[in-house]
Amino acid sequence: MSPLEKQSKTALLNPVILLLISLAMILPILNIVAKSFSGAGALSSGSVLLWPSDWTLSNYATVLRQTAIWRAFGISALVTVAGTLIALVMTASLAYPLSRTEYRERKGILVLVLITMIFHAPLIPNYLLIRSLGMLDSLWALMLPGAISAFNLFVMRSFFQSIPNELIESARIDGAGELRILWTMILPLSKPAMATMSIIYSVALWNNYSNALYYINERALFPLQVKLREYVVTDSSDLANTAGDIANLSPEGLKMAVIVIATIPIMLVYPFLQKHFIKGMLIGSIKS
Repeated sequence: MSPLEKQSKTALLNPVILLLISLAMILPILNIVAKSFSGAGALSSGSVLLWPSDWTLSNYATVLRQTAIWRAFGISALVTVAGTLIALVMTASLAYPLSRTEYRERKGILVLVLITMIFHAPLIPNYLLIRSLGMLDSLWALMLPGAISAFNLFVMRSFFQSIPNELIESARIDGAGELRILWTMILPLSKPAMATMSIIYSVALWNNYSNALYYINERALFPLQVKLREYVVTDSSDLANTAGDIANLSPEGLKMAVIVIATIPIMLVYPFLQKHFIKGMLIGSIKS
């Protein structure tokens, strides 16, 4: 087989593989959305696949009337926004000195950071640490433990290394300190990297429920993902009992509605940052 024939077959095979992968991800989402808009009769008969049957908005109306859902939604939004800002500040503050060759201790610190990528602390030591810091039953326990990701740190460090050193030297000659150089020069030039880190951190914070299960005992502080887990893993018939249109409600439809509500916010953020996300990942992967 000639190289030209191999190339043509590869060109035909790649779109097919990508199409199959895309369908494997999209079809379950369409099924969840269809069930969230379907009535109890259609769901009980199993006739809902990719399009709603016995169309109804009762599932969403019932879920959105729950005060606990709105409270959990607000907590998740607060944790995501504040946690992302904290993570960006801490990651950039550590990545910048590690990207500068004049910082002699950078290699030793990079080794320590690399160790955390290979070896992860067990749950019990993590719990004891959070308890000793007084962060149990506190939203800080949802934001601070993952404030610096080793992978994100290396990506941001690589991006900082791509900035010409002459710019930094010129700022130093003008009398600017390292902190001023970072906040007034490096970060404005690093918008793609910051957008990339924003998406990664915000998605992780929004979807994280394990920290809340481990460190939060007060139900009033549960984020949306924990409420979602309660409705999906346990029985959600209590939601149906609080609604007026019980005949057209089913626990499965309510679960699907909660899943959609918990997924939409983070999906709306990505399209606005997609361009910067792709650029940041490509530039950040050039250097190691």
